[in-house]
Amino acid sequence: MKYDVEFNSGAFYPAAATVQLAEIAEAKGFDAVWKGESNSTDPIVLLSAMAARTKTIQLGTAIYHIFGRSPVTLGIQAATLNDLSSGRVLLGLGVANKTIAAWHDGTFDRPLRRIREYAEIVRKTARGEKFEYEGEIHTVGTFRLSWTPSYPDVPIFFAGLGEQMTRLAGRYADGVVVNMANPPMIREIVNRVRQGAIDAGRDPSTLQYIIKARACVNPDREKARAKLRQVLTFYNLADHYSDMIIQMGFAEENRRVRDAYKEGGFRAAQAAVSDTLLENLPTIAATSSEEVRDRLQPYLEAGATRLIIPYVPVSDDATGETTAFLNAWRD
Repeated sequence: MKYDVEFNSGAFYPAAATVQLAEIAEAKGFDAVWKGESNSTDPIVLLSAMAARTKTIQLGTAIYHIFGRSPVTLGIQAATLNDLSSGRVLLGLGVANKTIAAWHDGTFDRPLRRIREYAEIVRKTARGEKFEYEGEIHTVGTFRLSWTPSYPDVPIFFAGLGEQMTRLAGRYADGVVVNMANPPMIREIVNRVRQGAIDAGRDPSTLQYIIKARACVNPDREKARAKLRQVLTFYNLADHYSDMIIQMGFAEENRRVRDAYKEGGFRAAQAAVSDTLLENLPTIAATSSEEVRDRLQPYLEAGATRLIIPYVPVSDDATGETTAFLNAWRD
């Protein structure tokens, strides 16, 4: 089992501080550090800085959206970072949503075809192949890197929740990255990814099933729970995630949050996040890092092969609090 970290949830981490946190995470035995993309700091820039200051910890994007740059550009970036880091890159890709697509003047449609073509071009680019590509979405004229990558194989993972995307991950990706799924849902997703691999004649045991479970540690458990309610408010309001929360059996709880938001805004919605949601979604309010680790076991039993732990700080000192969490971790 691999335990990973992410410094990107519920707080702003200064760019330089995340590099320092990556060094601590490596020293404490974490297997990878991940960075997501939205309107926050850029993953490749930060992971490159981390690569220069670390030696063994893997460097993951969870998730880079396919609308932010061309697949050739991302292939060049991935090849560069993989060489810089001696082959430590884990490239998580996702189709995001209509809002994020609009940020980049993109169109959110045909997500399965888009991510499949995008990943194919990224792979060819990062491997240093000479190629042309004529797809339904993407077209690339004759292209080849100006150098031969020392580490040409970049693992690509698809962000997946729904049936079609998770099956696609099994067919074409090196695994799946799953956000905001509880253990029963994880079992369903893992089974779909595995079946997708089998249908494509692939060995599902060679894939990675990467699961996110957020954690917050405080001696006063209620303070940790309050902070995680804030996180869950966002996901209950967000496209796709709200659908999955309903699918997991929490339609009434989700409706209350959304109704409260319409009537009173985010604070009212946060107050409407029930204990049921807090206790049954992948958020761990704990009083110690040991408790966090114990409570991650159901995710492992559900099929996770590696766990990303986005730490959610309670205090304004996100860097100091996260440093304490990392230092308390026992490898």
